[in-house]
Amino acid sequence: MSKIFTPTNQIRLTNVAVVRMKKGGKRFEIACYRNKVVSWRDNIEKDIDEVLQTHTVFTNVSKGQVAKKDDLIKAFGKEDQTEICKEILAKGELQVSDKERHSQLESLFKDIATTVADKCVNPETKRPYPVSMIEKAMKDVHFSVKPNRNAKQQALDVIPQLKATIPLERAQMRLRIVASGKEARKLRDKIASLSSNVESEDWTDGQLNMICLTDPGHYRQIDETVRSDTKGHGLLELLSLKEVAEGEEILE
Repeated sequence: MSKIFTPTNQIRLTNVAVVRMKKGGKRFEIACYRNKVVSWRDNIEKDIDEVLQTHTVFTNVSKGQVAKKDDLIKAFGKEDQTEICKEILAKGELQVSDKERHSQLESLFKDIATTVADKCVNPETKRPYPVSMIEKAMKDVHFSVKPNRNAKQQALDVIPQLKATIPLERAQMRLRIVASGKEARKLRDKIASLSSNVESEDWTDGQLNMICLTDPGHYRQIDETVRSDTKGHGLLELLSLKEVAEGEEILE
């Protein structure tokens, strides 16, 4: 029975995700497990062995053609295959089929809509919109998904565009501020100017106890103001992340 001869410079791989990079005038590729490349880039997956199918640099993964040592040294200035794989993994371009790309874009589109629905409410009813309605509004404004940006970033980009088609505003944070001393009254005025609504305000023995609603974009400024004006003795407490109407569940 004759043996099948496979050249040593050829490695056959299946069910592979390819990351490609051009450097020094040559093309280099690495073979990765599907769904692991993005996890590695997002710093979720830490084990390189879970990402790479083999610690080998190729010139063509599909044909199993392994890159020459001299070419690697010339292009990368080193011959350590694992280190070169990590560089290609970080800077290279993930190759996907048209069908996969379409599926990824559809999934990202839904993630963006879900993020918008979670962060925003209808200002008239104070209730969140269904995800399906946000998706329809995104299509109405012809929002184009960018595959290299995450859902949260793109949700913040699309919110101003959606306001042109549906009543929409960022869900308000409900905050409690406690402060005392001579600076408390000045602090109260600063917080009020950053708030959309002061729900309650109580002064007992010169101590301010205030509950207000504010846009999440103002949280950091309010936090810094409370810290600096009270020299670290004031209290800022986040009571809820969403302002919702009675009977609505509070979504974190």
